[in-house]
Amino acid sequence: MKLVIAIIQPHRLDQVKEELYKEEVNLITVSEVLGHGRQKGVTEVYRGFKETGNLLRKIRLEIAVNDNFVEPTIKAITKGAQTGKTGDGKIFVLSMEQCVRIRTGEKGGTAIG
Repeated sequence: MKLVIAIIQPHRLDQVKEELYKEEVNLITVSEVLGHGRQKGVTEVYRGFKETGNLLRKIRLEIAVNDNFVEPTIKAITKGAQTGKTGDGKIFVLSMEQCVRIRTGEKGGTAIG
């Protein structure tokens, strides 16, 4: 079992969801977050002075998957989120010790679905 966490551009969320659904990955959690990567925010000129907005609006996806869905999930996120420009995002894959479905008490891969 793995937890796939992706940070993507907000305007790419619909495309990522479409690609995930094609791979039969339907269980996702979506959060709006703030952050920046190497670009360190957006630089704007205001009244002749450069100002840097340090935190940019991003979307965080959290997807718990069984091991056989890890690569399809990564490929779907990459396909839907990639623009080829700085700031497309990152994908993190973490090992997950346990998953418990609250309603039934099922544990492990069965609980993920």
